[in-house]
Amino acid sequence: MADHPQEREPTLSDHIYDQLLGDIIKGVYATGARLPSETAMAKAMGVSRPVVRAALARLREDGIISTRQGSGNYVARRPDSSVPSIVPLNSMSDIQRCYEFRLDFEPACAAWAAQRRTEEQMAALSEAVQHFEESYLQHELGTEADLEIHKAVARCTGNPFHVSVMDMLARQVAFGMHLSRSLTLHSAPQRNNVVEAEHRAILDAIVAADPEAARDSMRVHLEGARDRMFIGEQG
Repeated sequence: MADHPQEREPTLSDHIYDQLLGDIIKGVYATGARLPSETAMAKAMGVSRPVVRAALARLREDGIISTRQGSGNYVARRPDSSVPSIVPLNSMSDIQRCYEFRLDFEPACAAWAAQRRTEEQMAALSEAVQHFEESYLQHELGTEADLEIHKAVARCTGNPFHVSVMDMLARQVAFGMHLSRSLTLHSAPQRNNVVEAEHRAILDAIVAADPEAARDSMRVHLEGARDRMFIGEQG
């Protein structure tokens, strides 16, 4: 598994974040449920309200909870119950922020790739997609194969800056992919079929030299990968 990308010492609000997120994952607070007030949580957890407020702000930024004016905080969506056994809870924010950046960066990569790819680069991308599909058939996690697809797209841009940024992000990207692939490997086959179809759509758009389709396909894939960390309806 990729190393944990967060290297700083956890703060008190990080611990409260972990506790609240764990309770949400375990169903103590169901999707749509209202959380206790800041005052009540601070008293129950033995911390100050600012500490609770900081933890809630982080959960809100991650899309886990939402605030209704004059009503309080509610659970918006719940991470898959398998998440804690795969990655540390305090990595969820790092994974979310990484996807946030990737949603800006990688669709642009795909669009440039569709305009500039060479025959050799397309062959390498096609091979990476094939390798990824074979990894699932062999019951392998496939994180490295998944990462290679996204690196291959960056190389198809013909821009060394796109390639350098993808290489620089590789460890953090692989960390999120490890979670996504672990959840998919232990889910119904239909879930992997969706992921394979998303990768194929990216490849097909790049082969067809269609930058808008490539951009859209990459965005659909990244949004899907991010959202597959969660279960239930988003509130």
